[in-house]
Amino acid sequence: MSKLKIGLVQQKRSSNKEENIKRSIEAIHECAAKGAELVVLQELHTSLYFCQVEDTSLFDLAEPIPGPETEIFGQAAKEAGVVLVTSLFEKRATGLYHNTAVVFEKDGSIAGKYRKMHIPDDPGFYEKFYFTPGDLGFQPIQTSVGKLGVLVCWDQWYPEAARLMALAGAEMLIYPTAIGWDPSDSGEEKLRQLDAWIISQRGHAVANSLPVISVNRTGFEADPSKVGKGITFWGNSFVAGPQGEILTQCTLEFEHIEVVEIDMGRVEDVRRIWPFLRDRRIDAYDDLTKRYRD
Repeated sequence: MSKLKIGLVQQKRSSNKEENIKRSIEAIHECAAKGAELVVLQELHTSLYFCQVEDTSLFDLAEPIPGPETEIFGQAAKEAGVVLVTSLFEKRATGLYHNTAVVFEKDGSIAGKYRKMHIPDDPGFYEKFYFTPGDLGFQPIQTSVGKLGVLVCWDQWYPEAARLMALAGAEMLIYPTAIGWDPSDSGEEKLRQLDAWIISQRGHAVANSLPVISVNRTGFEADPSKVGKGITFWGNSFVAGPQGEILTQCTLEFEHIEVVEIDMGRVEDVRRIWPFLRDRRIDAYDDLTKRYRD
C-alpha cells in the first residue's frame, strides 16, 4: 500500500458517556466518508479525563476487553469499513486496571491491543492511582493497512518506546493523547510545553524514519474536587512524515475531524537515504537498561 488516508478525531468530552460514544462513532463515519482507511481516536475518549482526582468510584468507568465498549467500536469499524484505533479504560480484574488502546480491523474484529507502559503521576494527572503499567511490551499490531506501532500519551516522551516499536517492524507510530495546560501557567510556559510536545514526537519520526500520528483532545475540563484549576487540553493533533515534516495539524481550541494522506512508499525511500538502523552501535548500548549511570 503506497498511499494511506488517515482520519484524526479531536473532540471535547462531557460527563455523558453515551453521548461521547455517539459523537466518536459519527466522527468515524465522517472520516470514512472522506476516504480514510485508518481512524485514530484520542485517549480515553468515552469519558472526561477522570484522572484529575483520586476517586475509587471512578473505577466503575472501566470495562473488560472484550466487553460492551469493544462490541460497540468493533461494530463501528465494521460499518465504516476502517481500521480503528481506540483508547479504553480496561478492567482486567477487580483492583487491576489498564489504560489500553484497542485496534479493530475493518471487519470489526480485534486486531490487537496495547497497554500503556509509562504511567504519569503529576498534579491533575493522577494516573498511577488508576492504571497498572502495561505488560504487553512494545509490539506493533498487524492490520490490513500496515503494522501499527500504537503507544499512548505519556509514552510519547520516551524515545526508547518509539525505537522499540520501530525495531519490531512498526510502519507508523500512533499516539492517542490527553494532554493540556494548568490554566495558571503563563503564556510563555504554555508555549514551551506545547512546542516540547510537538518537537519530541517529530523527533521520533525523524530518528525512526516513520510517520507519527498524534491525536489529542481539546476543551476545558474542570477539576471535580475543585482543588485544582482544571485542565485546558491543547488540541494540536497532528501527523508528521518520516522526516518530521508536518502533514496536517489541528488548532488549539476547536474540534476537528481531519483526513490526511501519507505516502508510505516515501517512508521506504527515506529509510534508504538515512539508514539510522544500520548504523546503530548496538554493541555499546548496554547501559541504556540502567536507571542511571552512577
